[in-house]
Amino acid sequence: MKSDQERGSDGSATIEFVWLTVLLLVPFVYIVVAVFDAQRAAYGVSAASRSAARAFLQAPDVASGEQRARSAARVALDDQGLPAASVQITCLPSATACLEPGSSVRVLIRITQALPLTPSALGSQLAGITVDSTHVEPYGSYRSRR
Repeated sequence: MKSDQERGSDGSATIEFVWLTVLLLVPFVYIVVAVFDAQRAAYGVSAASRSAARAFLQAPDVASGEQRARSAARVALDDQGLPAASVQITCLPSATACLEPGSSVRVLIRITQALPLTPSALGSQLAGITVDSTHVEPYGSYRSRR
């Protein structure tokens, strides 16, 4: 026959196991989801910067090139379900040498990806990961001037 002390601990190992599993598994799943969101954002801005640079170089002039680049970046970001991003377009080696043989265009795209399940009242900077991508696309040495 069991004493009073032995009867009081019946089944507590199962309860302890369940609580420890919940306490350790929930943060682990949250971290995995946050890492996947950051990876999705990194892929999205990388694809957006590449698409924007290529769209810029296909334009007949600089003004329409910027419009095309911003549209291409928006499409690539929308494809990954990402919010609006900061898009910076720079002609290299100078702004006056844009769309000329030997020149290139640099596109920098930066977003702040909010962490999952964070309230919007905290703001995006406090509970977010900033991800950026830069892509440089050459115009080509053997292409004609635009």
